Amino acid sequence: MERRTIGAAALEVGAVGLGCMPMSWAYSTSRQRGAESLRAVHAALDRGVSLLDTADMYGPFTNELLIGRVLRERRADAFVSTKCGLLVGEQHIVANGRPGYVKRACDASLRRLQTDVIDLYQLHRADPEVPVEETWGAMAELVTAGKVRSLGLCAVGVRAGRRAGGRQYDATIRQLERVQQVFPVSAVQAELSVWSPEALEALLPWCRARGVGFLAAMPLGNGFLTGTLRPGEGFEPDDPRARHPRFTAEMMAANQPIVAGLRRIAHRHGEGVTAAQVALAWVLAQDPHVVPVPGAKQERWVAENAGAARLRLTPQDLAEVAALPPALGSWD
Repeated sequence: MERRTIGAAALEVGAVGLGCMPMSWAYSTSRQRGAESLRAVHAALDRGVSLLDTADMYGPFTNELLIGRVLRERRADAFVSTKCGLLVGEQHIVANGRPGYVKRACDASLRRLQTDVIDLYQLHRADPEVPVEETWGAMAELVTAGKVRSLGLCAVGVRAGRRAGGRQYDATIRQLERVQQVFPVSAVQAELSVWSPEALEALLPWCRARGVGFLAAMPLGNGFLTGTLRPGEGFEPDDPRARHPRFTAEMMAANQPIVAGLRRIAHRHGEGVTAAQVALAWVLAQDPHVVPVPGAKQERWVAENAGAARLRLTPQDLAEVAALPPALGSWD
């Protein structure tokens, strides 16, 4: 299994990580099964996929509890990443970056995860009511206390798509510049995929120049790039794709040429290679410090995603991906 480095701290994880959010938060909640998710996490670790990415807000809390059941038996096999900074209410999500809360949240995550240290602790969102330096300083104290090994920041995450281009990450870069003065950033997590490449313009270069790792969130385009979603099938009401401008029936149909292009490349690489694996291999090809973190809750998808680490795209493949039409949304 190829190894990739996250950040200047030389933290190593498998070439493909596992996003655990779908196991207990959003994305077809009626089909979430605890036992099935546990098998999926074990399958990931069996295949050398060591990065397990979760957050206290997923569930809330139940995602960390699930991962903790695995870590109780296999802590040495895993690189544990979790997040703090967001509180989930019945009808809303709010940021909380107060130093005291951050420290309490870390202790609670450690208990749920059944571990004495978190490998990567990420700030999910900055609190507009608290200077980000204060929040980051509290997180840095957790490193000093031995409860956390390294710190990461999640991108602001404005889904402006083609209207904003790479400029959508300007606010994240400003935050990074500020917190970097307090304590080193080891990783940044932001969306990066064949149909959402905006991070390549400025955010990934910022990370590359400083030796900061990059966790590629949603590398399969919320499932679209797998080719398993059909236009018009619809989504459950609490699924974020039900309100996403690229997942209307019209836009899903209009974006099928992207999936078709990935399938053509997969076909050239032989039987059993999938569009999803090509999409993940494309993310891996962007930089040695990039680790895609596809979400999955079934063992078969975990196995397929892990296989992408062995796929090497040719210059012709990469040129074909670059020539694919840009993704359309309902604003187009």
